[in-house]
Amino acid sequence: MIIDGAAIDHDCNVRTQVCVIGSGAGGAVVAKELAEAGVEVCLLEEGAYYRGKDFTGRPREMLDLLYRNRGLTGTVGGLTIPIPLGKCVGGTTTINSGTCYRAPDYVLDAWQREHGVAETDEPHLRPYFERVEHELHVQPVADSIYGNNSRVFERGAQALGFAGARIPRNERGCMGTGVCAFGCPQDAKQAMHVSYVPKALAAGASLYTRCRVERILVADGAAFGVLASCLDANDRNNGRQVRVLADHVVVAAGALLTPALLERSGIPDASGWRGRNLHIHPATRVGALFDEEVRGWEEVPQAYNVHEFTREGIFIQGQFVPPSMEAPVLPGIGAAHQELMRQYPHLASFGALISDVSEGRVRARGGGWPLVTYHMLPEDVRKLTRAISLTAQIFFAGGARVVFSGVAQRPVLRDPDAARALLDGPRKPTDLEMMAFHPQGTCRMGNDPARSVTDAYGAHHGTRNLSVADASLFPSSCKVNPQITIMALATRVAARLADELKAT
Repeated sequence: MIIDGAAIDHDCNVRTQVCVIGSGAGGAVVAKELAEAGVEVCLLEEGAYYRGKDFTGRPREMLDLLYRNRGLTGTVGGLTIPIPLGKCVGGTTTINSGTCYRAPDYVLDAWQREHGVAETDEPHLRPYFERVEHELHVQPVADSIYGNNSRVFERGAQALGFAGARIPRNERGCMGTGVCAFGCPQDAKQAMHVSYVPKALAAGASLYTRCRVERILVADGAAFGVLASCLDANDRNNGRQVRVLADHVVVAAGALLTPALLERSGIPDASGWRGRNLHIHPATRVGALFDEEVRGWEEVPQAYNVHEFTREGIFIQGQFVPPSMEAPVLPGIGAAHQELMRQYPHLASFGALISDVSEGRVRARGGGWPLVTYHMLPEDVRKLTRAISLTAQIFFAGGARVVFSGVAQRPVLRDPDAARALLDGPRKPTDLEMMAFHPQGTCRMGNDPARSVTDAYGAHHGTRNLSVADASLFPSSCKVNPQITIMALATRVAARLADELKAT
């Protein structure tokens, strides 16, 4: 059952066993697993339900359709860092590149050993990872959709002796149309809107779209439901409300919205950690011109990864975008920029990302976007500069004749020495063209209520019948793209919750 909030013309009261807030990598998994276990589930999503037929591949149209605040969400505090998020059924899984990495074993071990999160080491989480990967048909990028953008970079990495590999992705029938970040027109990418959400619905769950949760309802220390506003087709409140009464509430709105919703709802925070411990993956895009044609739009945009430096917090992944998205970040003006854009078929592009040690904070403010503050430490500025330098060196080793670094003082590099010289001297965060991905950590889990917001299975410390099931749970940065780890933890949350509901 799918109910569009834009079509609701009267206030509604709904009764269910479990209300799940958010249909992304966390919420969709919980809804599907619980529904298949025989639990009555109501899934609420602020965005609309779109499918491949709605995805044109045109960046401006899809930013308006699928992205929260048209892609302009982000942090404040010294510098503004954009953090693109999806707002639609499937959440950010609808607009990501389909990259599916498990959190490294040493990260999971640290969660258990250093952060006191029970049973999160690799042997305990392995069956959940395997279940998710089977559901999503995760497999390395095939030859047919592995193109020159990836090949020239792989050639450079091999020349320098850097370890790398094709990226495992969640896809069935990918045609390599190159617009993963703007919704897959073939619905080949197994985002939540084509995988877990349909299975949840088939198992009996109900889905309310264009319903923005305003607050969680709490009495006597226990959650008993939520209050949501219905939105019209233009994302404006249409004056109608949906009140869901539930035995249990699961919040999976993402690491930026979940803590703000808990705060706005007056949920106690005895540990003081709610909204703190925000980690992101700061990143920049590095471009390079080759004599040979690259034609990067004819392949999967994110197909190859250099993992030589992942343990130190640097990962370098393919990231090719359409001309309208690339043009603003390429150097030059007027005729010089026009000439550069004429060479677009010869342009390659990769993303240089880091796993941060810096921490941010999320706080609620009114009913709109929360206040997200983040101050980047010098250690992370140096790390990102090193990531850019390594990416440029790999491009030169692969045959590039010029590299565009995204570094303010040295935007154009013409040889490997210039790439290595990026490491000379101090840098400020504002020297680097930057955006970020994968917010996490703001409701961190742990067994000690004095140091964590939830327990190891997402149950909220201090408020009964309330759980969290998204990247907020991560005690620290997971080092890599987090989708699969979110989904594994959400599967575990759902399994524990299903057992508890059956026992009552």
